Amino acid sequence: MGTSGDWAGLWTAAAVHSGLLADAERINSSILMAFAALTENDFSRRTHFLGGRFENLYLDRGRIVELHSVLRQAEVWAREILRWGAKPLRCGFWLNAQEPGQSTSEHTHDELDELLSGVYYVSVPEGSGDIVFRDGPLSMRMQPEAGMFLFFPPSLSHRVETNHSDSLRLSLAFNFGSLEEDESQVSS
Repeated sequence: MGTSGDWAGLWTAAAVHSGLLADAERINSSILMAFAALTENDFSRRTHFLGGRFENLYLDRGRIVELHSVLRQAEVWAREILRWGAKPLRCGFWLNAQEPGQSTSEHTHDELDELLSGVYYVSVPEGSGDIVFRDGPLSMRMQPEAGMFLFFPPSLSHRVETNHSDSLRLSLAFNFGSLEEDESQVSS
């Protein structure tokens, strides 16, 4: 992320944190089966229509039961990374389904007051594309695997390469932000 003042022109590669979900194979299998059974009406919202598909698919937290396990672990690690303690933390999430030939355009997650962004990989067939982070003139390519979490600053630009496999690539993306005490949707 670029800096200003005396540090103008200096670029520092942003921190990207990674972890693996315990029991990911069982959890991911359950998520994939539930996802395959979804219809267009199951999504509460679909956004970012680019390249012939909606990049972000939103659904209620309870629609796929195993998402609870993934989001609970994501929150534990988000609290650790942010040194957040027991303060209320908001978590918004969405699915990203990339069929063969599809990619995800370069973007950031810093539209609101997000503190930390991340992604969890449910299905990553070989050849389904790396995630590429760009921080000014620096870039970092990461080859994800099923069961992997990546956490990064919301302002860190990133994209997902074209899925050259013959199968669906499925991930769960999320943003964490501050939640005021009087708001009603504390993450669970």
